Amino acid sequence: MNDNPDQSTFERSCCPIACALDQLGDKWTLLIIRDLLLGKKRYQELITSPERIATNILADRLKKLEIAGIVMQQAYQQKPLRHEYRLTKKGEDLRPILEALVKWGKVYYPGSMVFKPHEHRSSGEN
Repeated sequence: MNDNPDQSTFERSCCPIACALDQLGDKWTLLIIRDLLLGKKRYQELITSPERIATNILADRLKKLEIAGIVMQQAYQQKPLRHEYRLTKKGEDLRPILEALVKWGKVYYPGSMVFKPHEHRSSGEN
């Protein structure tokens, strides 16, 4: 147990790479963050990504990202209640890391494609 409230409790070790991987190191999390950086906001937009994430996994990862302070949700409709997801500053600060991964991936995976920013439908559409 950690008696110092100013010191973090580390899941595996105090290595910053290990700490980052504890939050981001599964198959789906960085792809969800990618989509949020590209402008997707709603659950239905996130579920349409080409990697075909299962709905239960998407819901679980969004909840974990919210608990970690990387994503926040905001209601955009009351009946039925629906939320949009937005990156916090902590989440936005992942942008250069994903850009570096894109740069690396384009070099070592020829033919890979960089996705375009998401275009939102008019506010009257669901």
